[in-house]
Amino acid sequence: MLYELRVYTTFTGQLPNLLKKLETKTFPLWEKHGIKQVGFWTTLIGPDNNVLHYMLAWESLAEREQKWNAFQSDPDWIQAKADAVEEYGQTNRQ
Repeated sequence: MLYELRVYTTFTGQLPNLLKKLETKTFPLWEKHGIKQVGFWTTLIGPDNNVLHYMLAWESLAEREQKWNAFQSDPDWIQAKADAVEEYGQTNRQ
């Protein structure tokens, strides 16, 4: 088992929009591609209250590469990203 920790720093005030984008646009596509989430964490109080940490679980590095690449190149994901930027603006630093 391989665990991947990802960290996103949002622009001030954009964390709720990033969470909504994940819930409405990202999670359904992760399910479609068999991407397993372990957990999501935010800081309620303090200087990092605009940071999202989350962890994904993979059976192997090969599985990670195959599923993540399929997800990233999925036309539905490409459209969902564009729609999210239009709807919420740019939520996090690239």
